[in-house]
Amino acid sequence: MQIPAVLLLLGLLTVPSKSQNSPAGQSSPTSDGTNVGEVEEEDPFYKSPVNKLAAAVSNFGYDLYRQQSSQTATANVLLSPFSLATALSGLSLGAGERTEDVISRALFYDLLNKAEVHNTYKDLLASVTGPEKSLKSASRIVVEKRLRVKSAFHNQLEKSYKMRLRALSGNTQLDLQEINNWVRQQTRGRILRFMKDMPTDVSILLAGAAYFKGIWKTKFDTKRTVLKDFHLDEDRTVKVSMMSDPKAILRYGFDSELNCKIAQLPLTGGVSAMFFLPTKVTQNMTLIEESLTSEFVHDVDKELKTVHAVLSLPKLKMNYEEALGNTLKETRLQSLFTSPDFTKISAKPIKVSHVQHKAVLELSEDGETSTPNPGVNAARLTFPIEYHVDRPFLLVLRDDTTGTLLFIGKILDPRSV
Repeated sequence: MQIPAVLLLLGLLTVPSKSQNSPAGQSSPTSDGTNVGEVEEEDPFYKSPVNKLAAAVSNFGYDLYRQQSSQTATANVLLSPFSLATALSGLSLGAGERTEDVISRALFYDLLNKAEVHNTYKDLLASVTGPEKSLKSASRIVVEKRLRVKSAFHNQLEKSYKMRLRALSGNTQLDLQEINNWVRQQTRGRILRFMKDMPTDVSILLAGAAYFKGIWKTKFDTKRTVLKDFHLDEDRTVKVSMMSDPKAILRYGFDSELNCKIAQLPLTGGVSAMFFLPTKVTQNMTLIEESLTSEFVHDVDKELKTVHAVLSLPKLKMNYEEALGNTLKETRLQSLFTSPDFTKISAKPIKVSHVQHKAVLELSEDGETSTPNPGVNAARLTFPIEYHVDRPFLLVLRDDTTGTLLFIGKILDPRSV
């Protein structure tokens, strides 16, 4: 089966132009100086305030991922940026105007109604982390020992974010135990240890943790899971546990500009997994990474076609623990680490000193049903598409209802996750 023939039948998935890839409702100048955004209609998806907010905080997540990926070019990366975006958005409640603007720009709140952001965030949290969802997310603001925190900030933080600020006791061992116990509780026992050690010089520590156990809409047959080759590069292959489905139904497209095959598989709880697979094992994925925004991924989602496929995916259990303070210092948030204004939190000068993140992701054979939905109208091809994730790839987990970026990962070697 020649892949180009398949692509011809399906039609090429084209990359949205710069004007299409602008945030919803934002105009983009053309060569004659006019703004195309003034005549284009807003995508109905972004008419919901919750979806607009989800796009904004997700764009922060894509930025954070790009920065972290560039710092670890030869290693796997896995982030759940939503947990850190939540902590940052909550922190902005305690910021003076100058510092609040810094956080707002980083979270892409520029195009939102700022007066409604925090109330809308409460609705977004309820939508993404509800009881029926698989995502277990925990966000917290930890401040230096015995800091006198203003009650107004405490109350606002709990009202909009269901988040309680924690002041350290000064006993390093007890503080570490308390934070780890809290994360364990928030993730329902899925993350047993959030931090190995407690820093001794904390002013403000932002904590974000997330756990996701994916349940596919259609489960994989465990008998078909075998060791297969995964190509690290042109010369090196390793054996990894690979799940297979010779009669899969998925959504598919080929991006000719990014030179990658894109597949999307549904999970339960209204979540989708989107795989960006370069056509060559040696291809630098930077171009794909630079293209990722909420709007781009949403446009891709609209263009993918439902097809039959011979599918194979590596079985994943990823555990990524990282201090991201240096990563955030390289973004628009650098001033939070030097001389911010947090006078709404405390009269004492404080600043962000540490950012700790942990993300755990499991994708195994588990699924809801053993056979694809017979009602799915897949493109009828003489032969199915072959989609084998047997080389480095990018993974995006996204909430379908709101468009929220839940997890993003660069998997260069599935063995070391």
